[in-house]
Amino acid sequence: MGGLTRWLFRARGFPSVFRGPRALVAEISAMFGIAWRRSMQLRVVVSTLALSSGVVLVLGLVLQTQIADRLVAGKVAAARLQMESAAGVLERDLSGVNPDGEDAQGKLNKALDRLVNVTLVEQPGMQNAGEYRAVLTTGHTVGRPETSAGKLSDVPLDLRQAVSGGVLARDYRVVDGVPMVIYGQPIRTAGRDLQFYLLFPLSAEQRTLRLVQSTLIVGGLLLILLLAAVTSLVTRQVVRPVQQAAEIAERFADGHLDERMPVKGDDEVARLAESYNEMAGSIQSQIRQLEEFGALQRRFTSDVSHELRTPLTTVRMAADVLFASRDELPPALRRSSELLVNELDRFEALLADLLEISRLDAGMAELGAERLDLHGVVIHAVDAVRGLAEESGTELELDVPTGVYAEVDSRRVERIVRNLVANAIDHGEGRPVRITLGSDARSVAVLVRDHGLGLRPGEASLVFNRFWRADSSRARRSGGTGLGLSISLEDARLHGGWLQAWGEPGRGAAFRLTLPREVGGELDGSPLPLVPVDDALEVTGSGEQR
Repeated sequence: MGGLTRWLFRARGFPSVFRGPRALVAEISAMFGIAWRRSMQLRVVVSTLALSSGVVLVLGLVLQTQIADRLVAGKVAAARLQMESAAGVLERDLSGVNPDGEDAQGKLNKALDRLVNVTLVEQPGMQNAGEYRAVLTTGHTVGRPETSAGKLSDVPLDLRQAVSGGVLARDYRVVDGVPMVIYGQPIRTAGRDLQFYLLFPLSAEQRTLRLVQSTLIVGGLLLILLLAAVTSLVTRQVVRPVQQAAEIAERFADGHLDERMPVKGDDEVARLAESYNEMAGSIQSQIRQLEEFGALQRRFTSDVSHELRTPLTTVRMAADVLFASRDELPPALRRSSELLVNELDRFEALLADLLEISRLDAGMAELGAERLDLHGVVIHAVDAVRGLAEESGTELELDVPTGVYAEVDSRRVERIVRNLVANAIDHGEGRPVRITLGSDARSVAVLVRDHGLGLRPGEASLVFNRFWRADSSRARRSGGTGLGLSISLEDARLHGGWLQAWGEPGRGAAFRLTLPREVGGELDGSPLPLVPVDDALEVTGSGEQR
């Protein structure tokens, strides 16, 4: 009920029902669709109601048809008996009457009057068909007028033609809005035969059938409601333990590894709870083992990195001495000193990256965010690799406007951009690399686009893996360690942002960094498109595609 109230009162304080019935129906349909997908109990109850409604409807129709047939059959049987009895009375009374005489009309009227008294009083044991109308007529004769007693116009013409042939006939007709069973048969007299008809209205049967229909409808509705209540109660006994299991599983997934299901009884749900508890215990044990192993691994990496710094410092000092006096050395030793310094630079970068990865894995990394203009951050990152671009003959195209402010850790963002640009230079084959800075009301983005080798299908999901290389035979111009993109992805996640990749063979690659303008802000899109127009889309990394 609270959700419905919140739905009715929205922006500006006006109920959404004022928007029109279509909006109201759409909202209710959406809410029902959500409830239908999320509630097994609702699906079971609604399905049971639908099936039981069909069963009740079919049974009601069958019962109504059977009852109607029995009522009509009983009415027809009683009407026929009463018709035969009345016909016998009339034949005795009119056996000496001449239908063509002058007093025929009066005799016919008297015969009908006596018929009512005789059939209702003198034969009380006969099955009674209820009220009726009687019609007696001489029929059509050439040269003589037709004489009749009763309302002859109520008798259908085809029935009169059948009776004039000398047989007992029956018909169903609606007379004055009332359905009737009409019987007719010839009556013998001293002259020619008369035509006798009895009209039995089905009003009582109609009332009985309406009562049966209303009883069936009310009983069916009550039965459906009772079925719904019973189904809801029975389903709840099964659904409730499942809901509890789902809640416990969610808490277990959130890190509450001590959560267990209560075990009650020995039924299927109890066995499910026991199995779940055993599984949770096994998972908890394995997770703790993995955590211990991971902690040991991180500590080992960190300790080794720290321990290597002392000998590395000593080796660096000796290498710097050799490098400073390289002009005095023979050519072979001079080249060796240069290689030694270059490899030491790379080794120091690798140690720094390993320490950074250890801090990120251990959750010890902190975000020193401050409000900055990203123009300066991006420019500093590009200047750091400009020498590498000049060495490889790569032109750097900048579209970096000023006044793009956001709360960021400048050191981490600069490292991300520097890694992306260096990676683009490494794989750009000397073609231009474009760096674009964009923003919107909620986010900022940096896009680095190269036109080099590109990425084969499936490689965009691997570029952020540690030490992964698209072609192990290619040498890095930047002397990278293989950890740059992995560290960049973690730095982006630390900001609550996305780092995404796209590429196609021969068309180059694009990497997009998207960050919220404020720390803790939510992203719902990026101000810069990752994929060029008409290119196939493959987006990986941390975030969504746009």
